[in-house]
Amino acid sequence: MIEISFSEAEIAALHYERFHHPHPRVQRKMEALYLKSQGLPHWEIAQLVQVSQNTLRSYLKDYQAGGIAGLKVLTFYQPQSELKPHQATLEAQFRAHPPQSLAQAAAKIEALTGIRRSRSQVQVFLQGMGMKCRRVGVLPAKADPEPQEADKKTSWSLA
Repeated sequence: MIEISFSEAEIAALHYERFHHPHPRVQRKMEALYLKSQGLPHWEIAQLVQVSQNTLRSYLKDYQAGGIAGLKVLTFYQPQSELKPHQATLEAQFRAHPPQSLAQAAAKIEALTGIRRSRSQVQVFLQGMGMKCRRVGVLPAKADPEPQEADKKTSWSLA
């Protein structure tokens, strides 16, 4: 059991923040610490706040490390794409030579970076860069080949 002593000012701050903080996850942390300040056992606090005992222990350790300010810190896992460091190079490449399809874009990304991605992942990456697929209609077979080539070069464009 983790032993923590609370001052009256800290108890008052916990009581206030458990209802008035804008983020519900922080409110839950404040509630747990407030109940701890009232002398409840860990198993009962975990049951009342509806978190596991391991989560409660992490709340208590956060409080010990940083006080009430440490409880307000939210750390969410935000994965970053491996293509992010290459984004400027890829964007310049795709501006100069727009891909005609997602398969072609995936092959070009793999050739430039060595990172293989599926077509759906490439589509998300290109859309994240501000590019979008341009829907084009079918041109007649006897149409002028020069506009057809120009259309092929602009099938993906920056929005």
